[in-house]
Amino acid sequence: MAKKKTKKTAKKPPVEKNPPKEDSSLVTFNISKESNFSEWFTKIVQTAELADMRYGVKGFLVYQPWSTIAIKKMFDLYEQELDDFGHNPVIFPMVIPESNFQIEADHVEGFTPEVFWVTTAGKGDILEERLALRPTSETAMYPLYSLWIRSWRDLPLKLYQSGSVFRYEGKSTRPFLRGREFIWIESHNVFATMDEAIAQTREDMQISFNVMNGRFGIPFIQFQRPEWDKFAGAVHTYAADTLMPDGRFLQLPSTHLLGDKFSKAFDINYMDDEGESHAAFQTCYGPAISRIFGGMIAVHGDDSGLIFPFEVAPIQLIIIPILAKKQATKVKAYAEELKSLAKAMGYRVHIDDSDRRPGDKYYFWEMKGVPLRLEIGRREAQEGKVTIFRRDTREKTLVTRSELKTTIQEMGANLDKSIKRRAQDFFDSRLSRADTLDELVEQIKARKMVKIPWCSIELDGEPCAEEIKDQLAGAEVRGIDVKEKEVPSKNEKCFICGKQAGCFVYVGKQY
Repeated sequence: MAKKKTKKTAKKPPVEKNPPKEDSSLVTFNISKESNFSEWFTKIVQTAELADMRYGVKGFLVYQPWSTIAIKKMFDLYEQELDDFGHNPVIFPMVIPESNFQIEADHVEGFTPEVFWVTTAGKGDILEERLALRPTSETAMYPLYSLWIRSWRDLPLKLYQSGSVFRYEGKSTRPFLRGREFIWIESHNVFATMDEAIAQTREDMQISFNVMNGRFGIPFIQFQRPEWDKFAGAVHTYAADTLMPDGRFLQLPSTHLLGDKFSKAFDINYMDDEGESHAAFQTCYGPAISRIFGGMIAVHGDDSGLIFPFEVAPIQLIIIPILAKKQATKVKAYAEELKSLAKAMGYRVHIDDSDRRPGDKYYFWEMKGVPLRLEIGRREAQEGKVTIFRRDTREKTLVTRSELKTTIQEMGANLDKSIKRRAQDFFDSRLSRADTLDELVEQIKARKMVKIPWCSIELDGEPCAEEIKDQLAGAEVRGIDVKEKEVPSKNEKCFICGKQAGCFVYVGKQY
């Protein structure tokens, strides 16, 4: 094995690239994510102990500590971003009276097929009124909004809550990606004008970018959904879609421009400064943290297992003491010193002092996605140094103890940049364009998300979308990229109806 060089400065540590592995038979996880994503995802959920699906109720899973710790960090980051943008937290009940749920007609029609109903209590007593387990909280929160808002001085009102929602998912379920219970944040906002509400949807999209792309490293396109695929009761829906390794879209946060439809239904009115009453304008925004977590591990993981962004990793630093018979006591003591030092720096750190061989430990924690591994042997203990292994590049670096703080900061930041760039490169490589229906069919088979000319995302375009779904085995029109600047030429027609294209849309299969 090549002799490690001593690092002279914290900024440019010497690197040993592609270090030789231990005995390959020790590999904890070795499944090709690219060629068999379905098996990869199922196995990593089990092997890394992210969730247990043996709860006994279809579509409901038990979040185990390794996923829960990361998800709590994700909640913290998202909630802090909402706080910074002027939102305040609330907690509403999980049940919604049926009378509330029935108030807004379009909303009722859209969500009723997905609702779980509570009908009995105690020893089987029939409830006077059915209670819906919240599928979303408009009908829970807005009756109270009508009491809280009286004048223009009460606006804007920007509130959010974090918790579970329940929807009877009829399709096959998948841990984190599609289930009947998911954990999320939902913000519900009220304004005096439509312009303010529109500005809030843009702010929501910025929050999605700041957190999902900036903190979690997940690439996505923000779409305006077609009219036939918008949130029940909304004027417009804007949703962020990322792409899984198998070429399927995964919807992440969506923001909905509700206009004054809900405020008129729920009597959410305000008095202006001249004493005149007006219906308010509303928006809502729903980042599903559990689904974002599933997308994050799928986007960043590799054939050796998980790779967590440094900021959300359940354990950021794993210390592996390599205990030869001589000076084992000194190595253990040095490992404890480094743990105390790392904890004082604010890092989540753990020592693997089990009796497994070092190679076993290496591959186990690589599979678990720990960003940085600190290897402590006799030489490191004697010389006051640390060998650091970086999970994404598999590079090893030898640093002195005094350089540890700066090196960890740099490596953590560089790891995040690296996995974010790698994810974006993959995402961009799957973007394509088709000018004919045959080309679209081929691109979908190649697991691409495909930009095509389209007649309209208004309701008159829905029959063409249904035809696309039938001909391409479930491929769907996802909508217009909100950043799209290109306008179809006069020669570009809708593939299905042959009408002049009014826009470009993306087509793909989804979870």
